[in-house]
Amino acid sequence: MAEYREIITKAVVAKGRKFTQSNHTINPPQHPSSILGCWIINHKYEARKVGKNVEVCGSFEINVWYSHHDNTKTSVVTEKVDYKDVIKLKYRDPDCLDDKIVSAKVIQQPNCVEAVISKKGNRILVNVEREFLVEVIGETKVCVAIHHGKCSCDDDDWEDELDDKEFEEIDPDFLVAHEEE
Repeated sequence: MAEYREIITKAVVAKGRKFTQSNHTINPPQHPSSILGCWIINHKYEARKVGKNVEVCGSFEINVWYSHHDNTKTSVVTEKVDYKDVIKLKYRDPDCLDDKIVSAKVIQQPNCVEAVISKKGNRILVNVEREFLVEVIGETKVCVAIHHGKCSCDDDDWEDELDDKEFEEIDPDFLVAHEEE
């Protein structure tokens, strides 16, 4: 009959994921004639657990390259955007003892989906998307069965050593022959 032990270990005790689309209005100093490019740089973020959610607070810069004065000149306008995404935790470990560590991974960096000139012609409308996966790491209990005696696995089974006969079977021209074909 097996005995059981409770082991306290760190594990992922909650997870969440969120996809966000946001719209931003940029007011350039000149009326834009056309949009030549839009890119997002300098993305920074931090995540922390707040109640039963994780808040990801961050910022990025939207850079829009546009032409103006009837497509005779170009300029770049930059605007910093701050955001806060509240991510609900879908999986929660009920036996969690401590859940202070939060890991946030960017699945989709903030990315410009579309940049267009407003109907009045004096603003640039930018649609941005981003996606995060968050994990909360905490201490939890795991119950394991204890089997007394020798382990059935043998460390000798894991050896990857080649003997002399196996070395003799290796074709040293293998790579050269395939490169010539």
